[in-house]
Amino acid sequence: MQVMVELSLYPLVNEFIPPIKAFIERLNSHQALTVTTCSTSTQVTGDYQTVMQILGTEMQRVHEEVGQAIFVAKFLNFDAMQSR
Repeated sequence: MQVMVELSLYPLVNEFIPPIKAFIERLNSHQALTVTTCSTSTQVTGDYQTVMQILGTEMQRVHEEVGQAIFVAKFLNFDAMQSR
């Protein structure tokens, strides 16, 4: 099963751009993911289990490095989207 996740990251720090860029760069480093970055969000597509595992790891890393950060996410069944 394929999933598409639309993510927005809001680090609650004064210098918020570097953590966002680092997070997106790390997502792009995973060959199993298709990553599309827009002005206010990033779309991540791939195998459901793989995407969830990678996102969990990378989101935890943001919280460990930045402290407080907000993630806003939308999860869509990508298989169902393509069959329409």
